[in-house]
Amino acid sequence: MTELGNRLKEARLAKGMSLDDLQTVTKIQKRYLVGIEEGNYSIMPGSFYVRAFIKQYAEAVNIEPEELFEQYKQEIPSTYNKEEIPEKLSRVQTRKDISGSSSKIFEILPKIIISLFIIGALVLIYYLLQQNAGDEAQDNPVDNNENEQVEYKESDNLADKEDEEETNETTDSETEQTTEEEEATEQEPELPAQQVNVVQSQGKETTFELKADQFVVKLVSTGETWVNMLNGKGYSFFQGMLVKDGQESEKVVDFSKETEAVLVIGNSTNTEIYINDVKLDYAVPPADQVRQDITIRFIPTNE
Repeated sequence: MTELGNRLKEARLAKGMSLDDLQTVTKIQKRYLVGIEEGNYSIMPGSFYVRAFIKQYAEAVNIEPEELFEQYKQEIPSTYNKEEIPEKLSRVQTRKDISGSSSKIFEILPKIIISLFIIGALVLIYYLLQQNAGDEAQDNPVDNNENEQVEYKESDNLADKEDEEETNETTDSETEQTTEEEEATEQEPELPAQQVNVVQSQGKETTFELKADQFVVKLVSTGETWVNMLNGKGYSFFQGMLVKDGQESEKVVDFSKETEAVLVIGNSTNTEIYINDVKLDYAVPPADQVRQDITIRFIPTNE
């Protein structure tokens, strides 16, 4: 038994509390409380749990945690090790960059198809008009005077038909222009409010890349969980248990002025992550990896 564990145990006995009583007050499993008293930190889920559990133990027996940490700092493992955070990785090429050239081809292709369709329609109309004119000339054989009259009527008909073709061409041109404008409007993609992509995922460590106007992180507990919310320089904005007395709670931190955020999730099965009020899906299923270290790189889109 260590000096720290002995002092905590004496304070617990002085308050007349058993380990079961302490477990009820702190919500910490009895075997972890025994481990703290015996100095056996190897049974803890991770080094970050040690300080959190010692702090709750101390508060339950009316000992100032900070004084305890300072006095026995050589015995207590460090809560956060920068080596646990993955090094910055090179940004991967986004799908938008990869598909840029393909999207241009798909934008031009409908216009080419519509143009070919209009040209083919005009050629077909002209051919039918010429065919009808030839049939009328063959079906009405008359003398010279009648020929003059027929030629005069045919000229009038041709003139009317030419006017009709010009009108049709004008209408088709206007229709083509309207269609092109509608397609251009339909093909303009609406940019999403934010984009979140997985850069890398290995074991309990996952790195995301966020493109958005702001960067607000909200952690919501659905059961007993311990979390730590840090920036890329290792400064902790919040660490501790989210659930107290069995009640669901949440913690919100604005990282908009930071380049990245590091979220240490002690129990991912009981913790939901929201980025700008949009739920973030774990890259690694919580059932496969209970403790997860999430790094989110922030790329502002409003600059």
